[in-house]
Amino acid sequence: MSAATQTAPQNTIAQTIAADMDAVNTVIRQKLHSEVSLVNQIAEYIISAGGKRIRPVLVLLVANAYGYKGTAHHELAAVVEFIHTATLLHDDVVDESSLRRGRATANALFGNAASVLVGDFLYSRSFQMMVSLNNMRVMQILSDATNVIAEGEVLQLLNMHDPDVNQERYLQVIRSKTAKLFEAAAELGALISGCNDAQIAAAGEYGRSLGTAFQLIDDVLDYAGDASAIGKNVGDDLREGKPTLPLIYLMENGTPEQRELVRSCIEQGDEQHFDTILAAITSSGALDYTRQQAVAAAERAADAIADLPDSIYKESLLQLAHFSVHRNH
Repeated sequence: MSAATQTAPQNTIAQTIAADMDAVNTVIRQKLHSEVSLVNQIAEYIISAGGKRIRPVLVLLVANAYGYKGTAHHELAAVVEFIHTATLLHDDVVDESSLRRGRATANALFGNAASVLVGDFLYSRSFQMMVSLNNMRVMQILSDATNVIAEGEVLQLLNMHDPDVNQERYLQVIRSKTAKLFEAAAELGALISGCNDAQIAAAGEYGRSLGTAFQLIDDVLDYAGDASAIGKNVGDDLREGKPTLPLIYLMENGTPEQRELVRSCIEQGDEQHFDTILAAITSSGALDYTRQQAVAAAERAADAIADLPDSIYKESLLQLAHFSVHRNH
């Protein structure tokens, strides 16, 4: 599949909610403002890097799919993007990353201390915004999500350089660190539309499964992707000693020699054997297995919204599930 074919669903979805995204971007610009110039500088740098903006898109698509009429979804979409951006700032410091979305990370440019503190600013600004909506259920969903994400970050830290991490432990990290904010975004879109608990839960399942699919494909791309396409250095996960699903599968199914090499690389964060590891991951079927798990998650996402009324917004949600596993970035 060509890059042009892969980006087509994104373009279609963007057109479907173009006016809403313009409104969200306006909110983001307004709420980013601070009297402290360095806060403005770093926040603007990280937000302007773009990215897929999938989490705010989820708020908008689900709200529109349920016929929401109002402007609260714009505020909530911006809140979700701020929370996500805060996690990126903190992640890059923890991972000592130098490249994200094809540009130098904020910590590489401005230093670790400034990145962490501006991440804190974005977290606290997001809570100011959610409180202003005066909806206790909104605050519950978002505060629970940020807490679970923080737990996921710590859990991932504990898993670093640990070659004995199994699939369940790793999937728990994905559910907490990545899928939880997807889940919250979709739930918020349903909640503000006046949906019942079953509909909100179904939206949450869609988001959770979609987030899982996205992360699993990211794991594949870290070994089989192109740095210019994915916007970060290929092999970062191995360098950071992260036992992601392709490595875990190889540990469970590879030869004794392959298992010993993977164990050593995870423990040492050793990327000098990247080519050998990549060849082993490919020949063992680890990448195919990880893709299959991602496809299964995307199918769960699509099934979760089967009862959603037909509309261009439901179609966009289905396209997003398909795109999550058929992409190169």
